[in-house]
Amino acid sequence: MFLVLVMAAVLWGVGMVMGTPKRLRWTMILVLYFAVLLVQLVLPFGHPLRMATGETPALWLLIGGAVALVLAYRFGLQKLRARADSSREDEAPRVAEGPFSDTELNRYARHIVLREMGGLGQKKLKDAKVLVVGAGGLGSPVLLYLAAAGVGTIGVVDDDVVGNSNLQRQVIHPDQMIGEPKVFSAAEAMAAQNPFVTVRPYQRRLTEDDAADLIADYDLVLDGTDNFDTRYLVNRTCVALGKPLISGALSQWEGQLSVFDPAQGAPCYQCIFPQAPAPELAPSCSEAGVVGPLPGVVGTMMAVEAIKVITGAGAVLRGEMMIYDALWGETRKIALKPRVDCPTCGGQHNASA
Repeated sequence: MFLVLVMAAVLWGVGMVMGTPKRLRWTMILVLYFAVLLVQLVLPFGHPLRMATGETPALWLLIGGAVALVLAYRFGLQKLRARADSSREDEAPRVAEGPFSDTELNRYARHIVLREMGGLGQKKLKDAKVLVVGAGGLGSPVLLYLAAAGVGTIGVVDDDVVGNSNLQRQVIHPDQMIGEPKVFSAAEAMAAQNPFVTVRPYQRRLTEDDAADLIADYDLVLDGTDNFDTRYLVNRTCVALGKPLISGALSQWEGQLSVFDPAQGAPCYQCIFPQAPAPELAPSCSEAGVVGPLPGVVGTMMAVEAIKVITGAGAVLRGEMMIYDALWGETRKIALKPRVDCPTCGGQHNASA
């Protein structure tokens, strides 16, 4: 019997080294099993080959029966799981003919009764495609509230994984997702929050090679990243494609946001921040710290601006920057103007002038 086990191990190992599919490796083991069983049934007792492979067929028949029972159990279990999954799909909310199902109408009722939005505004949200760059502190509330609001298609770009130190402020990620890519953690939370939205996770950092192709597929971009290279790249791409950009930033107790939209006469990001500050003047959250709820406040403001941009409700923060000081409980707005010498959008302003 030991000889047969060695032969089975050799077959499996050789198949693995050669890259043979697992199904074919099991088939070879099965052929070996039947060959041994045939030897036990055909050759007389005392034959050297029969003695070397177990002496009696009874043991091999027991092994075959046990394996058959295990396989039958697994097959039955898979059938039950498939039936359960099918039942869950039947019970899941489905979008009916027309813009909204009854479930959706009830879900978004508090939006629909708003005079500034109504059913038409909610339909605009459902048809909108929004890209969120960064699934961290600012991205967490932005993504959750856009999903809850019923934005139809939400893309999320991030190349980072969830870390323990993120959880103090990045509320979209639960503890059990530590070590997992942030985009997939965020997508799971958004799908659980609202199954009527489509989430597109992109686990990568934006680069010059792919930024234009990615952003071109969306109506609006929200940037919550924490590095200036990505901020300038997103800004350049949005200006080139005529896409509005909502940008937010944080530092310790203070946050800010604005809607950069040169196509509507507003400045772009580089108009206001011509160049990246020295590293010591703009330390990261890990270096300078940040109070946990601050990203929630600023990120939620960014989500509100996104809803206003999409639906046309109210006054959007174009040409204005909102600054929130959490330490002293103060909020103020400052006016922003385009720069005609801006290397990113100055040409647009000159043309429009």
